[in-house]
Amino acid sequence: MFRAIVLTKSDDEKIPQARLQTLEDSALPVTEGPDVLVKVDYSTLNYKDGLAITGRSPVVRKYPMVPGIDFAGKVLESADPLFKPGDEVILNGWGVGESHWGGLAEKARVKADWLIHKPQGITSRQAMAIGTAGYTAMLCIQALERHGLSPNQGEVLVTGAAGGVGSVAVAILANKGFKVVASTGRLSEEGYLKSLGAQSVIDRAELSAPGKPLQKERWAAVVDSVGSHTLANACAATQSCGAVAACGLAQGMDFPSTVAPFILRGISLYGINSVSVPRAQRDQAWSELARDLPMDKLEAMTHDIHLEEAIAMAGRILDGQVRGRLAVKVDA
Repeated sequence: MFRAIVLTKSDDEKIPQARLQTLEDSALPVTEGPDVLVKVDYSTLNYKDGLAITGRSPVVRKYPMVPGIDFAGKVLESADPLFKPGDEVILNGWGVGESHWGGLAEKARVKADWLIHKPQGITSRQAMAIGTAGYTAMLCIQALERHGLSPNQGEVLVTGAAGGVGSVAVAILANKGFKVVASTGRLSEEGYLKSLGAQSVIDRAELSAPGKPLQKERWAAVVDSVGSHTLANACAATQSCGAVAACGLAQGMDFPSTVAPFILRGISLYGINSVSVPRAQRDQAWSELARDLPMDKLEAMTHDIHLEEAIAMAGRILDGQVRGRLAVKVDA
């Protein structure tokens, strides 16, 4: 037996119903590859989980569904020799919580290829305080560093800075010595963002309205989790040969820009997909998170909730009312 948040939706319902239920182990779905059964210790609540639970966007592919695109826990059973009972593992992405039952449950049965071993030096709680949001932030930073970004090149803009991706990006970049400018719609969070390492904070209104296709060069690089006009304006103000890593759509999926920043300044726009990343790259990202993310900064941005609280928090995370990260303690 195990507890799980279960989403159901009939043909005549416009939004799903989310309930905390107790289920038999036999209810867990199987996969095509070697399965691993995991006792989930912690999950987390991401923006996509908020969309799934509230039904504000059709991210769930089939019902019933257990949401939760991440989890960390211990292997109970494994049909793959790479994992054995007792191993501590992490899962991010792979359609879990959308097309396959996810991590907001006390147990999960998933494909072995979707798992990685948890790196030494962080706990399961810390792994889920980081979660897909923090993991995505690291993928963004890795893309910018592969591009050649170094601290002496100037300011790095982080949009949606008080959210999950933004908070982790600010903390890691500052720890690496970059001059971070944090953009947020919650200027009341200026003290919080500066405590993470931001050198200055700007109002998102400076970026969120339609702007000129080319603007004064300011940013050496950008981590953007917002999209739409914010991403377009960020590109328009990026320095020649600079780079932008885009990973989110909080403002919208549209990209109302022109080719001008790309062909006149030679900037690069990197799209960051955190869902289906090869294991070697996932291992590297998590190893660098354990090394480069100050754990005291992670603690400052993390709020703990229990499984039964996740449903009520889903709408708040979509409405921008959640600072930083939510770690979900799954077991009772």
